[in-house]
Amino acid sequence: MTHLWVRAEQRPNEERVGLTPEGARALIDAGLKVTVEESTVRAIPLQGYIDAGCEIAAENSWPDAPRDAIIFGLKELPEDGTPLPHRHIMFGHAYKGQHSGKALLERFQAGGGTLYDLEYLVDESGRRVAAFGYWAGYAGAAVTLKTWAAQQRGELCGPVGVYEGKDALLAELSAELDGLKTDRPSAIVIGALGRVGTGAADLCEAMGVAVTKWDMAETASGGPFPEILAHDLFLNCIFARPGTPVFVPQEALTADRRLTAIGDVACDPDSDYNPVPVYDRATTWEAPALRVAQDPVLDVMAIDNLPSMLPVESSEDYAAQLLPSLLTLTDLASGVWGRAETTFKDHLPG
Repeated sequence: MTHLWVRAEQRPNEERVGLTPEGARALIDAGLKVTVEESTVRAIPLQGYIDAGCEIAAENSWPDAPRDAIIFGLKELPEDGTPLPHRHIMFGHAYKGQHSGKALLERFQAGGGTLYDLEYLVDESGRRVAAFGYWAGYAGAAVTLKTWAAQQRGELCGPVGVYEGKDALLAELSAELDGLKTDRPSAIVIGALGRVGTGAADLCEAMGVAVTKWDMAETASGGPFPEILAHDLFLNCIFARPGTPVFVPQEALTADRRLTAIGDVACDPDSDYNPVPVYDRATTWEAPALRVAQDPVLDVMAIDNLPSMLPVESSEDYAAQLLPSLLTLTDLASGVWGRAETTFKDHLPG
């Protein structure tokens, strides 16, 4: 019997989950065994999983799970260097030149396990079957606007946290912007036709922010892109990959520009293909903005788990997208899972 083990998330400020109680019941009805770990932070209460018929395990007990269990989480595992013998479904951040990803692949190689990277679960056409992108863009645009608003007050953006839902976020942000003695800023979104860019543009438009929407056609020239510097906000919603242009080069720090706030929603600062190479580390919920220039100021927002600001909505959305693929876990050799395993093997150290 195929056994899916839903682990508790161990990263700070991570309340999302990739499987809802309704999804768990569908898996059980299809003949799968589902174990769900207890969690002190998960946004969806445990009782729903109990009612759905899941087995319950202690928080963070997955290392002792049966060897044939498939461990399912979202964010990275603790970087403790231990070998990984299980099959894992998660965002590994290991295939795009990230330096921490190399260590993760070495752990899988040492333990004999397999990574089914959620970012690389794709259909026959190569399109991802599930993504948190919309809510990443939505929350990322919100924090970038908060970064800009703080600048208008002569401050650096303060801590951000979890919201009960998007209405609470919109109400708070609207009040903050209305309290400023200035007009709304202008924004440019690159990747506007994708999930991430759509979420970013929707948030901006909900706040009355004028948005310039760019996608591949507008960036095909490879740059430079002075239009970006002519906006108050720039939201990068394109994931780094070989061939991605540099949107904001180092020279922009001292250039004549209107731009004062960058929201790098894709957030790949340690990638060799980072299109926003004016910063070198992700920001945090406690310190959302990194100041990279002073005259005029330029702050970068690069939080890497933005959808967790809206954990219920983002979890329900993502879980609904992923469930059809989870229902095919009984056949790991083909389809979505077969393609993901091939990608994993192609990236293992030689």
